[in-house]
Amino acid sequence: MRRRHWLGMVCGAALWPMLPSRLLAAAPTFPTVVPRPLVFPRDHGAHPEYRTEWWYLTGWLETAAGEVLGFQITFFRTRTTHDPANPSRFAPHQLLFAHAALSRPRIGHLLHDQRAARMIRGDPAVVFSASDTDLRLAGWRLQRQPEGVYEAQIDAKPFVFELRFTPTQPLLLQGEGGYSRKGARPEQASHYYSQPQLYVVGTVVQEGERLAVGGRAWLDHEWSSKVLDEAAAGWDWVGINLDDGGALMAFRIRPRTGEASLWAAARLRGADGNERSFGPAEVRFEPLASWISPRTGTRYPVRCRLTLGSGADALRFEIEPLMEDQELDARRSTGSVYWEGAVTLLAEGERRGRGYLELVGYHRPMRL
Repeated sequence: MRRRHWLGMVCGAALWPMLPSRLLAAAPTFPTVVPRPLVFPRDHGAHPEYRTEWWYLTGWLETAAGEVLGFQITFFRTRTTHDPANPSRFAPHQLLFAHAALSRPRIGHLLHDQRAARMIRGDPAVVFSASDTDLRLAGWRLQRQPEGVYEAQIDAKPFVFELRFTPTQPLLLQGEGGYSRKGARPEQASHYYSQPQLYVVGTVVQEGERLAVGGRAWLDHEWSSKVLDEAAAGWDWVGINLDDGGALMAFRIRPRTGEASLWAAARLRGADGNERSFGPAEVRFEPLASWISPRTGTRYPVRCRLTLGSGADALRFEIEPLMEDQELDARRSTGSVYWEGAVTLLAEGERRGRGYLELVGYHRPMRL
C-alpha cells in the first residue's frame, strides 16, 4: 500500500468515536479453522472469508554453467476489518501482497522486490481466484494450469522470473489431513498443504543476463484466521526437498521470552512414500551460528541443528545457508523484516537435501 492509503485508513479510524452510532462500521467475523477434508482443485484457490492466506514457492535452480541460485515467490492475501457491508468498489475488504527474491552467491546479498494493493472490483491488475490458484498483482502472476503445472511470471526490478513448476508426487498434507496446529488452543491452527519436489524449468534474467535454469522447488499454501499465540514472537520454518526423493517440513513457534518453543511440528515423507509426523516435544531447533544484518542490526540463527524424535532413534540434521545475507525487508508491503533463504540439509556431514529456511520475528515480534 502507498503510505497515503495507510495514513487515510489510520486517520479515518481516529474519527470513529465522533461518528453517530448508526454510522459506525460493523466488524467482520472470521471463521475458525476446524478439521475437514481438503477438496481439490477448490482448495488450491483463495479462501477470502479467512483472515490470512499465503502461497509460497521456494527452491534451488542451476544454470547451464553449473551456477546455483535460490529463489522465492510469495503471494499473500489479507481480509481486513473493514465493514463487509460497505458496497463501495473501493472499500479495502481484501489486500494482496507479493514478495520475490533471488539468492545469487556471487552478488553476496539478497535481491528482492515487493508489491502491495487493495482489491478493487473489476480491476484486472489485482485478482485472486477462489476456484484454483490464479493470482495477479501489478503485473506479477502465479497460475495453476488444469493439468496441475504452475506458471510464474515475475517482472521485478532487479530480476525477472519466467518459471514452470511440474508436480512429481502427491500433495503433502500437513498436520492431520491438512489441519495444522500452531498452538495449544484448537483455534490456533491453519489449513496447510505442501507440494514438494516440484520440477522447475524456465528463465531468470538478471543484470541483462538471460539464464536458462532448472531445478527443484517447494510450494506451501496455508490459510487461517488465528495462527499465533499472543505470547509468540515468530517462527522458524524449513522445507526441504530430500535428495532421495523424500520431503521434510518442520517448524517451531517461538515465544517472546525464553528459549522453549510454544509449539512445534514436523512431517517427513520418505523415499518410499511413507509419511511420519512429529509432535511438539519431538522437534528441536538449536542455533549453531548467527549472522547480524548490517542494515537492521538483527541477529538471525542462519546455521542450526534440527532434531526430530528422541533417544537413539532421533534424526539429527544440520542446516547451512547458501549465503548468509538473505534478509528480506518487506516494510513497504507486509510491514515485516525477515530472513528467508536457500539452505542445505546435512546429516553426519553429508548432503541430504536442499530447501529453504524462514526466520520470522527476530527483527520485531510478528503480528498477523
